[in-house]
Amino acid sequence: MTSPLPSISGLSDLAGRYDAVLSDVWGVVHNGVEAFPSAVEALAEFRQAGGKVVFITNAPRPSDPIIEMLDRLGVHRQAYDAIVSSGDATRVMIAKYRGRAIHHVGPATEDDLLYEGLDVRRTGADEAEVVVVTDLDTDDDTPEMYRERAKLWLSRKLPMICANPDRVVEHGDKIIYCGGALGDLYAAMGGMVLMAGKPYQPIYEEAFRLAEQAAGHPLDKSRVLAIGDSVRTDATGAAKFGIDLLFVTGSIHAAELDAFGKPDPQAIADLVAPSRAHMAGFLPRLSW
Repeated sequence: MTSPLPSISGLSDLAGRYDAVLSDVWGVVHNGVEAFPSAVEALAEFRQAGGKVVFITNAPRPSDPIIEMLDRLGVHRQAYDAIVSSGDATRVMIAKYRGRAIHHVGPATEDDLLYEGLDVRRTGADEAEVVVVTDLDTDDDTPEMYRERAKLWLSRKLPMICANPDRVVEHGDKIIYCGGALGDLYAAMGGMVLMAGKPYQPIYEEAFRLAEQAAGHPLDKSRVLAIGDSVRTDATGAAKFGIDLLFVTGSIHAAELDAFGKPDPQAIADLVAPSRAHMAGFLPRLSW
C-alpha cells in the first residue's frame, strides 16, 4: 500500500460499490460480552438496501450454537443472511480421524458440539493420534504455559488441528489469547499445525458460496467486501481471496493505532500493508 486512505464515516460511504459483505464477527459486531449496536445497525441497513451479509468467523464451533450466542448478545438476525465458522471447516479435518483417538485442548464442555457425530475418542496426549485445539483452557492462560505439554506432543510427532487461527481477541475490555497463539508456539517448536479458518481459503470459498446463494445469482469478487479487525486473519484472508477490505481499527489494534483518538492513516496503512490487502477504508467501529 503506497499511500494512506482517509477514514470513512461509515459503511454507507462504500455500500454502493458492493453487492455482498463477508464480515468478521468477534471484534466487529460484538466483543464477547455484548453487541456493538452501530455495527449491527450498519449491516442491517446494508441488507435493507439489497446487499447480502455472510458472517465469517474463526469461532471453533459449528454455526448453529454461534447463532444462538449472537441472539443472546443482541446481534439480531436482520443483520446477516448466513454464517460460516472455523468450526464448520475444522469438522471436515477431524472427520478423517473417525474411530480414532484425539487429544482436546480448550474449554472442557463448551466445544463438545465440534465433535458431535464424528465418532472420535477424546483421550490423553499419550494415547492420541492428533491434538485438536479450540482455544486455551481458560481466558487467563498464556501460550507459554503449554510449552511442557507441547514437548510431549512433539515427541510423539502429533499433528495439531487448530480450530481457531486467531491469536488474540477482544473480550469486554480485555485482550485474551486464542488457539492460534498456541498453534504458533507449536509450529515454532517444530510441530505440524493445520488450520481451516481465516485466513485460509476453504472458509472464504464457503462464505462466498453462501453469499451467492443468498443473492440468487453469481457474484463478482470485485463487488464483495471483507470487514475485519485483524491483519493476520481478516486482511490476509481478504487479500488471498481477492476481495477488498474495510479495516476496523478499534478492536485488537486499538491501542497501537490510537483508534479512538487521533489515528495516523499512514500508520494504519503500514500495519495492513504486509497482508497485501486492498483497503477500501478504515474506521474505529463499524457503523452506517
